[in-house]
Amino acid sequence: MYQIDSGELKGLVEYLRVSHRLYGPVSETHTHQVVFRELAAREEPDWKAEIPINPIKQVVFPHIDAFLRYRYERKSREVSIGLSDPSEAKALLGVRSCDLEGLLCLDRFFLGQEFVDEMYRRHRRRLFIVSNTCVRPFSQCFCVCTDSGPAPREGFDLNLIALQDGWLVEVGSERGETVARELGWKEAPAEASDWKQSIVDASVRSFDGLAVENKAWISRVTNRITTGFVREGTWDFIGKQCLECGACSFVCPSCSCFNVEDVAEMGSDDWVRLRCWDSCAYEGYTRMAGDHNPRKPVEDRRNKRFFCKLSYSQAKKYLRPGCVGCGRCSWVCPGDIGLPNVVTYIRREIEEDAE
Repeated sequence: MYQIDSGELKGLVEYLRVSHRLYGPVSETHTHQVVFRELAAREEPDWKAEIPINPIKQVVFPHIDAFLRYRYERKSREVSIGLSDPSEAKALLGVRSCDLEGLLCLDRFFLGQEFVDEMYRRHRRRLFIVSNTCVRPFSQCFCVCTDSGPAPREGFDLNLIALQDGWLVEVGSERGETVARELGWKEAPAEASDWKQSIVDASVRSFDGLAVENKAWISRVTNRITTGFVREGTWDFIGKQCLECGACSFVCPSCSCFNVEDVAEMGSDDWVRLRCWDSCAYEGYTRMAGDHNPRKPVEDRRNKRFFCKLSYSQAKKYLRPGCVGCGRCSWVCPGDIGLPNVVTYIRREIEEDAE
């Protein structure tokens, strides 16, 4: 572990800027919202910013990704195909632990199963991650309920812990160690690990007073959803609240749903194959050939979403719950059925059954 000052932190940014495209949280002056986006030249990330309104997954799993281009020559009857190669190195700065856990879920979905997604692997392979421990929770956070924070445990190259004066830097990879040595950082004192643990413990204790928007005590709800004992009336109520907008899927750090379509380029004989984000909230998501749809009622689709986020079977696939506790779904849902509220509805049902 190393200890650096603010000047050395700026030095890290400039060091990475030489060889990487930089992304980080920025407080937008016109909207007063925090957005995770590519940084302009000489632009610094806001290290103390709240959780961005958008997840970091857009960097490795773009909203619209043109991953293949092809042309059919009618006269020669030949097809030329070219794969895109997103090989440029990227650095993600100021990544919160909930977003990092979401990225690890995507890694296990796209890379950790029987088939490896080549395009995701290409986006992911030259990624340098500087995470940022949450020394205090934000109002919408419930990462302690989903075992996602406030401090990251894996997946980072460097992890920052803010001190009253300066920063502790935890190394999580060989690449991170190489950067620290090249920048000549001084090693932190022996008690630095105790400092970190004290900061994390204080952050956890402050959740009740600061993270006031959401609570999602999910353990009993996980059992209920996995075993299928949630009442049909509860799913009907949740389904009636859903407007099928898909916003919850788009802001969720761990959602991996996508669709693939071929689009003709105007004024050209070329075609482009696009991968686009999709959502299980949409009626057409599960529609099959012959117009059969096994999940046409919206309550069935909401059932599937929360099964994906909270069931044991999904936790086995991701090695953790599918929900990372960032609270974004509660921000964007016009029907007020973000995950914390759904957990509340189901826990209320459990309490009624116990009476």
